[in-house]
Amino acid sequence: MKFIAITLISALPWIAMAQNGDKAGENQAPLPDHLKLPPSPPLTPEDALASFKLPPEFDIQLVASEPLVGDPVAMEFDQDGRIWVVEMRGYMPNIEGTNESEPVGRIVVLEDTDQDGKMDKSTVFLDGLVMPRAIALIDGGLVVAEPPRLWYCKDLDGDLKCDKRTEIANDYATQNDPKHGMRSNPEHASNGLMWALDNWIYSANHTTRFRYKDGEWLREETHSRGQWGISQDNFGRIIYNSNSDQLRGDLLPAAYLGRNSNYRGAKGASVRIAKDQTVWPSRINPGVNRGYRRGTLREDGTLARYTGACGPVIYRGSQFPSEYVGNAFVCEPTGNFVRRNILTESNGILDADNAYHEMEFLTSTDERFRPVNAYNGPDGALYIVDFYRGLIQHRIYLTSFLRQQIEDRGLYEPIGLGRIYKVVYKGKDVAPGAKLSKMSASDLAQQFNHPNGWTRSTAQRLLVEKSDANLIPLLSEMAKSSRNPLAQLHALWTLDGMGGLDWVVLKDALQSSHPKVRSAAIRLSEKHLTSSQQPVVIEQLLSHQFDVPEVQMQLALTLGETDSKDALEALASILTRNATNEYIRSAVLSGVEGKEAALLNCVLAQSPWWSQKNPEAAATILTELASCIMRSRDVSSIKSTFETATELKTHEATSLLTGFRDAAFKRSQGEWVPAGAPIRLDSPLHSLTTLASSPDAKLSELAKALYDAFSWPGKADLVINTAVVAPLTAEQQKRFDTGRDLFLISCGACHQPHGMGQEGLAPPLKDSDWSTGSKERMIRIVLHGLQGPIEIQGKQWELVMPGLAVFDDEQLASIMTYVRREWGHTASPVEPEEIKAIRDQYPGREDMWTVEELLKFN
Repeated sequence: MKFIAITLISALPWIAMAQNGDKAGENQAPLPDHLKLPPSPPLTPEDALASFKLPPEFDIQLVASEPLVGDPVAMEFDQDGRIWVVEMRGYMPNIEGTNESEPVGRIVVLEDTDQDGKMDKSTVFLDGLVMPRAIALIDGGLVVAEPPRLWYCKDLDGDLKCDKRTEIANDYATQNDPKHGMRSNPEHASNGLMWALDNWIYSANHTTRFRYKDGEWLREETHSRGQWGISQDNFGRIIYNSNSDQLRGDLLPAAYLGRNSNYRGAKGASVRIAKDQTVWPSRINPGVNRGYRRGTLREDGTLARYTGACGPVIYRGSQFPSEYVGNAFVCEPTGNFVRRNILTESNGILDADNAYHEMEFLTSTDERFRPVNAYNGPDGALYIVDFYRGLIQHRIYLTSFLRQQIEDRGLYEPIGLGRIYKVVYKGKDVAPGAKLSKMSASDLAQQFNHPNGWTRSTAQRLLVEKSDANLIPLLSEMAKSSRNPLAQLHALWTLDGMGGLDWVVLKDALQSSHPKVRSAAIRLSEKHLTSSQQPVVIEQLLSHQFDVPEVQMQLALTLGETDSKDALEALASILTRNATNEYIRSAVLSGVEGKEAALLNCVLAQSPWWSQKNPEAAATILTELASCIMRSRDVSSIKSTFETATELKTHEATSLLTGFRDAAFKRSQGEWVPAGAPIRLDSPLHSLTTLASSPDAKLSELAKALYDAFSWPGKADLVINTAVVAPLTAEQQKRFDTGRDLFLISCGACHQPHGMGQEGLAPPLKDSDWSTGSKERMIRIVLHGLQGPIEIQGKQWELVMPGLAVFDDEQLASIMTYVRREWGHTASPVEPEEIKAIRDQYPGREDMWTVEELLKFN
């Protein structure tokens, strides 16, 4: 959970100095005298309603509050309109954060028995839980996340109480595993459990997706998404965020992007959708963890930028006017508000902007209003979960500054409160949602035409679970010919989930007037690429290579699933016609592992107009293809590409050799050094000699440098240090193992478990000289932080990375040893004594390091 987590690269750990979140030598100045702090007493639910401000055309209504519900953090509506709520009652029960491992968490079911729009009955479905954090309703049961386990819970006698509990997984939200004791971290652990359009269950901050099929739980690897909260739009694109980065999403289905091990830096997943991170609360925000830092608060004491963004939802309801459908609502508990972003789309690329000028959609003057999740409801309204309390910062990150605020104003109590609100549009009636559980299968299918996205998605889930073969003809007809593209999409994915989607249906769906339907049909056609119908399927797919760019994007992904020569030529055509579209480039290159040289030849065979029109994009394409070919270490492909380079124009040959250089070497302390052992050839590479004699200085220099990337009989090879890497000692191995846990808890959410970082948020640690090079520099960064511009793997980053000085020397050595030996790294481990020696040199340092300063150290 990211309720007040700090910004950018890594969060801070737990070892106490004054407070766990304090930074060595940091001056935590009190708030300026001119800021007058208003009182922050706990308000009754009725009084809290008066604290809200939102556009005049909207109203906010109380749905549930204590004592019916307490410490709510997540919820889900069932098919009868009941609300299932996760109560994280163990979270920070006191200012010290002790006793979080007590089994006081619960799942409760709220009912509105008199149909007045307010919940009036609460039933405890499951209690005795330690820090539960997410739920999902699946096939008459409930998936419950209780770190580190996922449970599948069933009520067998209809009394809304759990009678049977089966373990699905034991590696979920491991960062919050109680076995970690006081370093168990709920702010950076898996959560969400969102059932998506493609019939899989996705989570925030987790690398596995789940699916329930034929009574069995399936699991597949996926990439980590955000921190707290997850949503999807009407077309199944997954949306999420992190504490200081309010909105990201997958523009492409992420499963495609890791197919080509030779291709680095594929784009399309975890794309920053909202660029602007400034915020506009309606009250002073003194209770922000690092409010003493310049830039955290404005002169008037209001929060300046996101520091606790979480719980996003894409509005898919029917109660608001149509212009709100597709808007992204983002919770910010530290600023006591909810943002409304208007999303715009161009060629499949999303962009988000605040709907209001220097204002937020929903704000509160109540400091204890803590919106942590938002949802679409059966009635088409927008629902908000309020983790109502004063103290929401976890002990791991709590600073002395914030503790003083909490103690001075009594924010540490009461606890156990909580509210659920719904926002409605005044100009339209709020009709209760239909009871889907009472509907027949055919009636459920008709719900795909309903304007409310919750209704459509729930109907799809129920139909997939029923898997009634008698319904296939009705769904097939809807998928083929419905005039409602959303109904077509749900019908297609329902048929796929039931195993009843045939090529005849897909062929018709490919002719839909809506690009999202055509894209879905292309994606779902992949199962037929290995059938006897393959030639017909490919012929139909290729007819879309001149479709609109967003359809071409999916087509490029799908054509990567076949070895057809015609498909490869189509990929070259798509790539060159969309040369400036980095997402289409990633879609193409992610699917051609082992075929990069053949694709290069197809690209070069295209009319030269595309490279003349977009010379920079053309150079990038040639460079990235050459890098893939070099990383493959396939001698035949490498030789043929060098031969090709000798026949090209100088700028084209230079682009190819640049790609070879980028793959064969890496930057280390400003110089290019071999990235691995030379590639062994059976004879000299004469084409390389030809290129080295080019009159063009740059091309000649690149060719000469590439001599060191190859070896052949009789060649005097560059001596490369291939000494055997010394194995870690038992003590160092113990640090490595500890460091893995610490890294995931404190750094993994931004840098990602795979170490590749996130575009626009955190640079890669994998294969970075800053991670594997000088320990002198790395230790200083980790202790005191890094700010300003830095180049990593040829890309410029502008960083404000806080130091991790609150770790003790042993823990810092563990994290650094892990980073220096994980992901194929072979750098030397770090000893606690090395940390201590540098820490002692700067007992009062407050400033972060700059690259210019760090380069002065060896």
